[in-house]
Amino acid sequence: MTQVTNLLIASYLEPEHVDRIRSVHHGLNVVYEPTLLRPPRYAADHTGSPIERTAEEEARWHQLLQQAEILFDFDQTHREDLPDLAPNVRWIQATSAGIGQFVKRMGYDKRMPDTVFTTASGVHAEPLAEFCVMAMLMFNKGLLRMVRDQERKHWERYAGTDLVGRTLVVIGVGTIGRKVARMGKAFGMTVVGVKRHPEGIDPASLNLNELHSPTELLGVLPRAEYLVLIAPHTPETERMIGARELATLPPGAIVINVARGAILDEAALIESLRSGHLGGAALDVFAEEPLPEDSPLWEMPNVLVCPHSGSTSDRENGRLTDLFCENLRRYLNGEPLRNVLDTEKLY
Repeated sequence: MTQVTNLLIASYLEPEHVDRIRSVHHGLNVVYEPTLLRPPRYAADHTGSPIERTAEEEARWHQLLQQAEILFDFDQTHREDLPDLAPNVRWIQATSAGIGQFVKRMGYDKRMPDTVFTTASGVHAEPLAEFCVMAMLMFNKGLLRMVRDQERKHWERYAGTDLVGRTLVVIGVGTIGRKVARMGKAFGMTVVGVKRHPEGIDPASLNLNELHSPTELLGVLPRAEYLVLIAPHTPETERMIGARELATLPPGAIVINVARGAILDEAALIESLRSGHLGGAALDVFAEEPLPEDSPLWEMPNVLVCPHSGSTSDRENGRLTDLFCENLRRYLNGEPLRNVLDTEKLY
């Protein structure tokens, strides 16, 4: 690299991580002006609280967008007009893994044809896998019941169950799915994966006992005592788990959704929970977010509602910076980037 490359950080990062980015190459002009960014509401918050810039601050931000060749994260303050304000951007590193639908919805794939988008795939694998294990253990050990009984000082013994020998079905065996599978195997579970293209893949290489294609889903679901959804949201996966699929699950099955709300038919899920066919559901994502106050899911005794926070960790920004710095070195050396979004497949 012989010329200066302008890199603009568009969401909050701790100073030590900004320093790490600056140290990647002396030819980088890394711009980080946190007073112009939405302040984080919690650790690793990349959306932030609303901000009102002065006219001078807004003009400054426009200037920075105009000059930027690389963006760390999408600009949450100019989502609609980002292609117009940042015409020189050639690469955007996202802080989320599931950006495909967002890029398509905002028209960035067409309005920014010379821009490469890379996802944060893999960064959230550990916390999401732990969330899935937490959910399975929570239902097995009756945690929700324990909390309710403790609140009313009620003592009544009961029998829970355990994970060993149970069957876990994971739909979507990417980085997160492999982590979930590995943890399931550690508990002595039989782990079955469903992957878009399973051809020629050894299931053991993905920590699985079996691997199937989506066309075999209805044959797999009757064994799914625990069903974990981690597939990306694409036209093919939208509402892939509906009333028929839920009815195929064994009685008492647990559904865990850490993918996107659109993958699961929420109305059918509620009906299956009400009927007693399903044993419970742990949901990190929903068809509409925030979850409306009138949703029955809030008050169902066998449902865990998580506000799309299963992936969030106070260690996230460090992992994001690791990924970004590696990709930054690749970018500057003209090498292929990791996690490039396919704007047709949407992942």
